Amino acid sequence: MDKYIGKRLDGKYEIHNLIGVGGMAYVYRAYDRVEDRWVAIKILKEEFSDNSDFLRRFRNEAKAITLLSHPNIVEVYDVSFGDRLQYIVMEYIDGITLKQYIEQEGAIRWDEALHFTIQILMALEHAHEKGIIHRDIKPQNVMLLQNGTIKVTDFGIARFSQSETQTMTDKAIGSVHYIAPEQARGDYITNKADIYSVGVMLYEMITGRLPFVADNAVSVALMQLQAKPTMPRELNPNLPRGLEQITMKAMEKNPVDRFQSAGEMLDDIDRFRRNPGMVFHYEIQPIRASNYDAAQNINSYDSSRFKPSYDDSYEYEEEYVRANRGAKGAMVVKGVIAAIIIVGLAVGAVWLLRNWDTLLTPEEDEQFKLPNFVGMNYDEVLANAEYNEHFKFTRTEGNDPDLPAGQIMGQTPNHGILVKKGSEVVLQVNGKIEQVAVPYVKDYTQADAIALLKESGLKYKTENVADDEIKVGNVVSTNPPENTMVDIGSTIILKVSTGPATKKVRVPEGLEGKPLYEVRSLLEEHKLTVGNVLTDDNSTLEKDMVVSTNPAPGSEVSEGATVDIIVSSGKGAVKTITKHIDLPGSVNMDVSLKVYRNGTVVDQQTVNPAYSGGYTLSFSGKSGLENIVVQLNDQDYMYITFNYDTQEATVTETFEFVPPSSGNDEPEEGENSGSEDGTGGGIQPSGE
Repeated sequence: MDKYIGKRLDGKYEIHNLIGVGGMAYVYRAYDRVEDRWVAIKILKEEFSDNSDFLRRFRNEAKAITLLSHPNIVEVYDVSFGDRLQYIVMEYIDGITLKQYIEQEGAIRWDEALHFTIQILMALEHAHEKGIIHRDIKPQNVMLLQNGTIKVTDFGIARFSQSETQTMTDKAIGSVHYIAPEQARGDYITNKADIYSVGVMLYEMITGRLPFVADNAVSVALMQLQAKPTMPRELNPNLPRGLEQITMKAMEKNPVDRFQSAGEMLDDIDRFRRNPGMVFHYEIQPIRASNYDAAQNINSYDSSRFKPSYDDSYEYEEEYVRANRGAKGAMVVKGVIAAIIIVGLAVGAVWLLRNWDTLLTPEEDEQFKLPNFVGMNYDEVLANAEYNEHFKFTRTEGNDPDLPAGQIMGQTPNHGILVKKGSEVVLQVNGKIEQVAVPYVKDYTQADAIALLKESGLKYKTENVADDEIKVGNVVSTNPPENTMVDIGSTIILKVSTGPATKKVRVPEGLEGKPLYEVRSLLEEHKLTVGNVLTDDNSTLEKDMVVSTNPAPGSEVSEGATVDIIVSSGKGAVKTITKHIDLPGSVNMDVSLKVYRNGTVVDQQTVNPAYSGGYTLSFSGKSGLENIVVQLNDQDYMYITFNYDTQEATVTETFEFVPPSSGNDEPEEGENSGSEDGTGGGIQPSGE
């Protein structure tokens, strides 16, 4: 059992549950008894409490964010640096990370991506004005609230731009997929490194893909230094040209070619949002192999101080490991050697790219432009004789439940590149993800429950909850609930009993018929934990309205106990759909209108289309489809489908109405044009 859960720090912060684990700290949700509010507490891991480097980073984070006050930066309420316990108290954010949102949605609408980017840039502008460089901007460190507000978090490796600690012997830590080239080299870091990271995030949001992906961190870092990403509009042709330009300018390799501040990037985004059709005319400084270092060295950085000590929790190549061993003098020497190697590779890559044609002079028919295989079916690609003649395919497996099995998710090299005939092309293919039912583990010991989940191919996380009936250490429930079908490899939350709490509370009454979000809030206010949210298809309440709870309202339970909520799926609720249809306005006579509902006449009346103009249909139902037929003078006029699940009425077919003869038509030649007495025929007055 977690030793912090259930404890009270400094007499005021009650630790309730673990909500996150980072490289150097745990994050808990806690209740501030003094200020009467929920907070998040980041506690430095005990094994790092005697590590001066981790202590410095942890305290540096506290120092950084206590200097900041901005609506888009997580707020810090309190810090404590004791002998054995170091923690930071921050505002509790009820949301998901931007990374989770991107993974859920794939490519995000560009206007929404800009909405997020603007908030991130405003947060960074504030931090940069305070002299603080974040250095680890990535979607995992950005929280997204339900109302669309962004909160930038985790200043754990932030650095003060004027601080004496800003030397190249410090570790250039950050996520390899988002760091700037100068950060990958271990070069001098300025606020423009954060701008690059924002550019990568914007690229990922609007394309649904990272610009650089490889098998290990070293390869990705080298791609940050040397490779050019696929242009966003090649991956998402619907993107405006101006947005593509903004994204690529933020991601320029040379810091002098990027936006020089968050404010400058905000200005161009504002111009683009006011005129999405605009095109920018950015001037990029050329980088020649002979002056590559000088072009990158905008801060007069002494290359002898370079040490590539980037760390992203990956296992590194042996030369990087050796570079960090031994005496301090040996570390500096090896760091310089590694620097020379990497810079040499970069210079060599630039030279090779410029002289490739001269060196190889391939025959024109020996080079082929790689097609874009992403999105295609793997079997169809293999069946294409032309593809197989030109390229050699290697398959790697991928898993994305949102894509069909067999669809190609990625390719190496990227499309558009010229390659020699017979070159290897690695295709990442989406495999079919098998599903499995969440096993029943209620009242199982935690160890037995974990073993059963592993047998089913599932991962797990544990949450401690108070419970009056389940033995301490046994499972109270799972989330998702038992028998729910989930993808193999999914993470199941095991809620483990801590036994009855000494303090008792009552489940609040009057929850039935309230919306789910309101009931969640009420339960938390009463110091209760929201458990599984189940659906009831038979309830006549509207969707997401609470039907009942377990335990029932009014029940006395331990403080912190789990309460399951049953909500209406909306399928059993009666929905009324109204549809107005137009009648043929050119018909100025009385006609018979009939309405059939699933083959039964439900309305019949006489109407004058020119006078009434239209007719309104209104039907009620719970779920499914109903077919409506409208007839005029027994002629089919319109077919309409009423869908009670989507609450829409759709016209599926219309017919031309042919009105009856009025009796005033001109007679055909040779026909009798009237009666013998010259009255013109027709209906005669009676009695005359």
